[in-house]
Amino acid sequence: MIYERCRALNIPHRKTGKLVVATDAQKSYIEKLHEKSLRLSWPPHAQPSNPDITVLPTELISGDEARRLEPDLSQDISAALWCPETGILDSHTFMESLEKDIMDSEGGELAYETRVVRVDPYRGEGNSVDIPEEEQGWVVQTLTGDANETDAFLVRNFFNASGLSGPFILNSLLPPEQQIPIYYARGSYASYKGPGIGGVSHLIYPCPYTGPNAHAFESLGTHLTVDLNGKVRFGPDLEWISPPSELDASSEGAIDFWTRHLVPSDSRLVEMHQAATRYLPQVQLEGMQPDYVGIRPKLIPPGGGFQDFVFRVDYSSTEKRKGPMVSLLGIESPGLTSSLAIAEYIVEDLLGP
Repeated sequence: MIYERCRALNIPHRKTGKLVVATDAQKSYIEKLHEKSLRLSWPPHAQPSNPDITVLPTELISGDEARRLEPDLSQDISAALWCPETGILDSHTFMESLEKDIMDSEGGELAYETRVVRVDPYRGEGNSVDIPEEEQGWVVQTLTGDANETDAFLVRNFFNASGLSGPFILNSLLPPEQQIPIYYARGSYASYKGPGIGGVSHLIYPCPYTGPNAHAFESLGTHLTVDLNGKVRFGPDLEWISPPSELDASSEGAIDFWTRHLVPSDSRLVEMHQAATRYLPQVQLEGMQPDYVGIRPKLIPPGGGFQDFVFRVDYSSTEKRKGPMVSLLGIESPGLTSSLAIAEYIVEDLLGP
């Protein structure tokens, strides 16, 4: 789907392929990934014309075969999962194309510098907003820029795709015992120039560390990415952070906290280098430089395992199952490149015709 859009709109992209590399002790992990890919089926609304087309083609290959693709891989790598359909794109051009689609659509509008300040279910009764009683949905109040007054909208379908703020919006509607706890982790990337990556052209992912519990990993590991200009980065790593609970989200102290944690630093380079050399042993610490940092939306606390891509549906009228609010929670990478598939899944499968 995304390749079709890139080709149709001339969005720069390249199908690089991806290797998930494994040592002898990690083979079972990629074998399970391969088995899972074989079990995937096409959704009813997207059946291919050729029934033999695989949803997610993958192939288990030997360590020697992986080194023929990427010669600098460690000799300790004894197997790999080859994912030929993985690729990269120009993210800014892609997002601009989505923006243009909205602006060019009938009734489409984007409100910049606008935040949601309140959401209330509307059931057509006992509401002070002047809207028809037969409507079911949500009253969404927003504040734009430096305005002193909010704007209110009635929406029949409300999509809570607000990233790190997603749980806050949902929790404002839930009783305390049902609210979703929020955890934060800092993810850093380091750019790299130096030996040990000669002619690298594929994305390379290590197997995540699972520890004694095979399902308890918290991150997919510090992997190698390459952009359309050939720039190599390692990341993201995982560093749990805890914002002071007494800070108001808009307070000066809160802003200082997040600003401080969004500044790239060299404090993580040694650990990132150690992670990279487990599969690319000739990578040198001196060639790594802090590149950029992001905050990762975590739904599970440290040591609690791994959970992402949660799609939750709540209704303004539970009895009538009308006025759906779809919350997208824990959407980590690759949220951007899977955005079209996410939208299709919500419209066609989750909400249905």
